[in-house]
Formats: sequence, C-alpha cells, structure tokens
Amino acid sequence: MLQPTESPSVRDAYMNDRQAIAALLKALHFAADKHRDQRRKDIEASPYINHPIEVAELLARVGDVQDLVTLQAAILHDTLEDTKTTVEELDAAFGADVRHVVEEVTDDKRLPRVERKRLQIEHAPHLSSRAKLVKLADKISNVRAVTQTPPANWPLSRRQEYLDWTEKVVAGLRGCNPQLEKLYDEVLSQGRGVLQSKQPVA
Repeated sequence: MLQPTESPSVRDAYMNDRQAIAALLKALHFAADKHRDQRRKDIEASPYINHPIEVAELLARVGDVQDLVTLQAAILHDTLEDTKTTVEELDAAFGADVRHVVEEVTDDKRLPRVERKRLQIEHAPHLSSRAKLVKLADKISNVRAVTQTPPANWPLSRRQEYLDWTEKVVAGLRGCNPQLEKLYDEVLSQGRGVLQSKQPVA
C-alpha cells in the first residue's frame, strides 16, 4: 500500500505497474477463453494455453523484454490463427499495435502447410522488431515441445525436419535479442542430440 509521504514519481510508477499488470492479465484472460477447448497434440493433450504463456514468459525472463505490447502479443499470438477471433475483435480489445504484431506472426491457414512454412522463412527478416521477438520465443517453445513432448503421430523424421526448418526461420530473426538467440541455439542443439539418440542403430 502506498504511504501518504511517497513522492508523485513513486505513485506514478506504482500506477503504471498496476496498469501493465492489468493489461497482461486481460490478455491472458482473453487468450485462455479463446483457447479453452484446445489441446496440444502431445500424448497427454496438454492445455493449449500453456504454450502462449510460455512464449510470453520466455520473453520476459530470458529476453528481458518489458514492452507491454510485445508481451500482450505473445500471449495472444495464436488467437487469430487457431481460434475464431477476428482482427476487429482483437483491435477493439487491445489496440492497433497489439493487433498488428499478432497479424504479423499469423499464418494464412487457407494456404497449404508447405507454403505456409516457406513464407515464414521468407517473411522472417522483414518482421517488425516486436514480431521477431514473439516469433523467436515461439520457436524456442516449439522446439522444446517437438523434442520433449512431440505430437503423438509425428515420426522421428518429421521431428528432425521441423527442427531444421525452425533454424531457417530463426536465421531471419537474428539480431533481435542475443539472450533469446543463445537459448534457441542451446535448445536446438539439445533437441538434435535427443533425436539423434533415438535413431535406430544400423
């Protein structure tokens, strides 16, 4: 609780912190509602919301990202692509800046999967700095998942191909955050080691 003797600058900082926390919780509540019936493809069918939470947590903890728009967009990054959320709905709830970042990292599901993956590689270098951060943290989370808790029906070869593909996407994101890039490299190396160990012995 603020004391009467605290300076206006302290009170302003406190109010700013409160507003930022409220804004993050609003994004989390929105995403949790939108993803409420969705599960990941791993054997345990983990709640989908765990993924966007991890992406935002990686940005804040590892990347030291404090920009509210980026953190909100991280929490919301799959709402346009994987739920019935509309651009207009996102804009009305969170503003044009957040909506724009989410749009940048959203695949066009009308396109074939191979084309969507190609476009991610092509578009990565041209994303805004905020979108690059979200995309990089997303790839870290996904590489971990494909390594540790993969989709139940993915053979080893598809998991290896996925890791190789993320490396091509991340090549276009380099320069946006050294800490996150270092973690990606570590997670990718570990993932390849795990998958290599599962190769049948000739």
